Amino acid sequence: MGRKVTVATCSLNQWALDFDGNVLRILKSIEIAKASGAKYRLGPELEICGYGCADHFYESDTLLHCFQVLKQLLESPVTQDIICDVGIFTQGKLYFCCCDRKILLIRPKMLLANHGNNREFRWFSAWSQPRHIEEYFLPRMIQDVTGQVTVPFGDAVLSTKDTCIGSEICAELWNARSPHVDMGLDGVEIFTNSSASYHELRKADQRVNLVKSATTKSGGIYLFANQKGCDGDRLYYDGCSMIAINGDIVAQGKQFSLDDVEVITATLDLEDVRSYRGERCHPHMYEHKPYQRIKVDFSLSDCKDIFLPTHQLVEWVFHSPEEEIRCSSLHSSRSEAGFLLPLSGGVDSSSSACIVYSMCVQVCQAVRDGNAQVLEDVQRLVCDASYRPEEPREMCGRLFTTCYMASENSSEDTRNRAKELAAQIGSNHLNINIDMAVKGMLGIFSMVMGKWPKFRVNGGSSRENLALQNVQARVRMILAYLFAQLCLWAQGKPGGLLVLGSANVDESLTGYFTKYDCSSADINPIGGVSKMDLKRFLQYCAEHFRLTALKSVLAAPPTAELEPLTEGQVSQTDEADMGMTYSELSVIGRLRKISKCGAYSMFCKLIHSWRETCSPSQVAAKVKHFFKMYSVNRHKMTTVTPSYHAESYGPDDNRFDLRPFLYNTRWSWQFRCIDHEPYIVHKQLLLTLELQMVLSV
Repeated sequence: MGRKVTVATCSLNQWALDFDGNVLRILKSIEIAKASGAKYRLGPELEICGYGCADHFYESDTLLHCFQVLKQLLESPVTQDIICDVGIFTQGKLYFCCCDRKILLIRPKMLLANHGNNREFRWFSAWSQPRHIEEYFLPRMIQDVTGQVTVPFGDAVLSTKDTCIGSEICAELWNARSPHVDMGLDGVEIFTNSSASYHELRKADQRVNLVKSATTKSGGIYLFANQKGCDGDRLYYDGCSMIAINGDIVAQGKQFSLDDVEVITATLDLEDVRSYRGERCHPHMYEHKPYQRIKVDFSLSDCKDIFLPTHQLVEWVFHSPEEEIRCSSLHSSRSEAGFLLPLSGGVDSSSSACIVYSMCVQVCQAVRDGNAQVLEDVQRLVCDASYRPEEPREMCGRLFTTCYMASENSSEDTRNRAKELAAQIGSNHLNINIDMAVKGMLGIFSMVMGKWPKFRVNGGSSRENLALQNVQARVRMILAYLFAQLCLWAQGKPGGLLVLGSANVDESLTGYFTKYDCSSADINPIGGVSKMDLKRFLQYCAEHFRLTALKSVLAAPPTAELEPLTEGQVSQTDEADMGMTYSELSVIGRLRKISKCGAYSMFCKLIHSWRETCSPSQVAAKVKHFFKMYSVNRHKMTTVTPSYHAESYGPDDNRFDLRPFLYNTRWSWQFRCIDHEPYIVHKQLLLTLELQMVLSV
């Protein structure tokens, strides 16, 4: 009997409720796995219906269509002679062996994900009976195919002729009581994990370390499958499927790929697992009730496997955050005919532009590599079945329109920066002056109310000054949509453009943007990314793509350019308006969301970490100012443009950062606690004593 087994895991671009597309991708992955000699194939979590169905999970149609797809899989000749692990809508893993079209086991999820963007408790219940199975009555359509009335349902493992296979599902790997620990001690040699693990910057190494750790302690083979692409919501799934043995990665899938289906395989020697465990695992270490074993008349190896080469170690190369931003943002946006971006010449809009350009770079490379699906998507986008993208700048010109929307408050510097960047990436660039539209709107107001508002530098009030800034910003949003809808029409081309926004996560956190301005768009590629990461991303693009225009963008102070210029130069800056730097905002954002800090606990942490640059009273002032801005502007998050989730401290109101949008903005109790903190009281006493000494002199 052979000892070597060939197993396969995959990353699939499964869309919520896209049953036709999903079943084709599942079948293709099985076909590729079999062609590679695999006898076992693992797929992502809920791959039949897609992970992001949300409240569609309540609908009986979703369950019905899942079983209809399962029936098609069972009947397909592609699924013969292989054990398939398929994620189906029982929030569980369904094994079926198609030697004789039998379902072997339905293994339900035991530890649900209910943090961050996950809300599994809303739709599912965890299986709460460890090592217990029941009989599950199959729908009649499945009975007709398998000849089975019931199948085992519960916490069990598969016992083939040559090994034992146990399962975890997604979050169970991340849990303090991961099932693989007990399964390994009970003799399970192959662990599998069907995941829908979404992307965050700097997260990939956590997955890799968890998988390596799972088999370092007690040995074993670990297969990790993940979804890839967008599932119809704000999340991006970045693949990273992998296979490990005894703490070493031996097969690695791509983190970012334009392929809808990616399958990785490895040939592994079961004796390596058994010898590894020989000195580490002993019977006395396992004192629980043993797992029920579902016996399977199937072997993952055969006598010829002895001649197969075994695994080679893989050194995982992690992407930098800048590379992750470059690779992830626009892969799954389904534009009608391209994109339009208001390009101001600042860091944020330049970042959105560079993301589009990097997408064109990746698409051209994928086409050169022979990716037929990507080529078909591009041809559909440009409405030209003969088009073949060869060069990123040329493709950018076909798909991407940028426009600089100047006002009397815009500087020549920003105009030139936008023009130069557009020329270097190849976008179709427009120069638009908005003064006529702004004056027209102010004229309507003046005609009705009898007054003409003024900027603060011209003697106006703060209310006038803010209103005059907002009307410029909102006119830009209206014009962006007008040009997006009619730009191609004016050129005699079909379709419309998707409007891209460019507000970063820190501005959203404080509300430092105009509600319904040009940050209001169809999609915002950078809405989940911090200002500091965006600056590093632009530096990366300047070097990697040789976009020299970005050097002047990075050197310029961030500004909205909504107030009058002073002698032709910008006098307004973002950080002055916000009352804190972007670097400080990033720290505050992480404390608020990741560290779960309110105003008082945030102050207590910052007086230590900022002690070299700020006094306790200055820290108190910054914390109070932030919470004031945050609570006054939180309502803006209810209408903010959708963006992909990239940052662990993002303020997305939709599902990640669930908080009120109407606050008592005085924070009187919280601020009083800060004021009564000994650091502040001591400082106030010192100031009082110094003042008394000065007066006495």
